[in-house]
Amino acid sequence: MNSYSDRVFLSMAQNFSALAHENRIRILHWLSEPERHFPPQVDGDLIDDGVCVGFITEKIGLKQPTVTNHMRILQEAGLVESKKIKNWVFYKLQRERVNRILTDVSVLTGSGHST
Repeated sequence: MNSYSDRVFLSMAQNFSALAHENRIRILHWLSEPERHFPPQVDGDLIDDGVCVGFITEKIGLKQPTVTNHMRILQEAGLVESKKIKNWVFYKLQRERVNRILTDVSVLTGSGHST
């Protein structure tokens, strides 16, 4: 059984907070299969570089500052990484980080084994 420190609980809470909004979860879902959810881009490869924030903004139907704020929260949690190409910012899912958070939940709740 794991013995978690306050620092670990705080880190988990911050990660869960980043996931605690339906639009951020929706965006992560789209970024998990960018070729399925977004059209080809002129600049940047959907897989290698990520998805242009303009495409995310258009698909979700929110104003760009709102989307940028959601992306900042996801990036601060390490769930996405950003890359600037020309005048645009592209976002790519960090699968290992997402999988780590899911593993932490499993271990925390006794559903899984510590890795």
